[in-house]
Amino acid sequence: MKRVLSALVLMSGVAALSMPSPGLAGTLIPAVGGGAVATIAPMLSRITPGVVNIAVRGRVREENPLLKDPFFRRFLGGQNQKLPERETEATGSGVIIDAARGYVITNAHVVANAARIEVTTKDNRRFVARLVGSDPDTDIAVLKIPPDNLTAVPMGDSDRLQVGDFVVAIGNPFGLGQTVTSGIVSALGRSGLGIEGYEDFIQTDASINPGNSGGPLVDFYGELIGINTAILAPEGSSIGIGFAVPINMARKVMEQLIEYGTVRRGRIGVTIQDLTPSLAAAMETARTTGAVIARVQPGSPAAQGGLRDGDLVIAVDGTPVHSGTQLRDLIGLSQVGDDVQLTIDRRGTEYTATVRIEQATPETASSRARER
Repeated sequence: MKRVLSALVLMSGVAALSMPSPGLAGTLIPAVGGGAVATIAPMLSRITPGVVNIAVRGRVREENPLLKDPFFRRFLGGQNQKLPERETEATGSGVIIDAARGYVITNAHVVANAARIEVTTKDNRRFVARLVGSDPDTDIAVLKIPPDNLTAVPMGDSDRLQVGDFVVAIGNPFGLGQTVTSGIVSALGRSGLGIEGYEDFIQTDASINPGNSGGPLVDFYGELIGINTAILAPEGSSIGIGFAVPINMARKVMEQLIEYGTVRRGRIGVTIQDLTPSLAAAMETARTTGAVIARVQPGSPAAQGGLRDGDLVIAVDGTPVHSGTQLRDLIGLSQVGDDVQLTIDRRGTEYTATVRIEQATPETASSRARER
């Protein structure tokens, strides 16, 4: 339940057992000796009822490493040997995103291998949750609880974030109960961390620790702009570098999980790569960012839309594209059957092309290769 790679930790707490539209974010309160200081307490009082604690019980099968050796496998009953199971328990956080229907969004790794999921609201009401769907490639899962007097956290627009924006992280670190920390957006578009298939993380220095997984990252207007997912943690706790899935990405996944129970990945039939200085020179473009189409598959939607090998994609439906990873994310999470408009730089001249999204095969959808 806790994955580590180069000190990167997904933030669920785990134990194995033997068994509204933007307005003023806050207000001013009187200060000692006159004057006033800002507070975000009014904003937090509105949205914290929409943040929940999640407790998960599950069972995992123990693996016997000796079964991987053919010599020992003969003496241990072969690969068909029934392996022992152990119970697991995990804690995490979640966000109510639809109070009328009882939908809660969290991380997929929080609810992995769950046999029972229990959601506790801020006012200490407990509900048994049903798993609507889970997508490990984006680490997003959707739960459903009874819509009994719930409060939803309003969703914002993560595409409008800028480095330096103030943000607040809310969650259940170390099982302590609801906790609020604040910081800024440290970086945008973080990828290449190798923990998820689709990576476009918001990086923040708001303190995030194990148990915060699935909790909200909100702006100072109280709007949800990310789902906290991982931290860079050499010692297993926060050092000021945390990562959140942008809410615009999470929203697309959530909508498909609610409608289909799974995510139907999109593709247009291209192989892509980042723009490098040497490629830019060869392509006769002064641009420094974008996604290079290395190959267009014959008969694919991209070929039918007029794309060519060597085209540089600089925008999708008006959203600027800075890298091959970003283009892969935008296409992979687009609705199958929709038409998207690509803005292309072809040897210094801009073109637009309309391409229809088709459904990726399971092999393509789960692959981290840059094929879309």
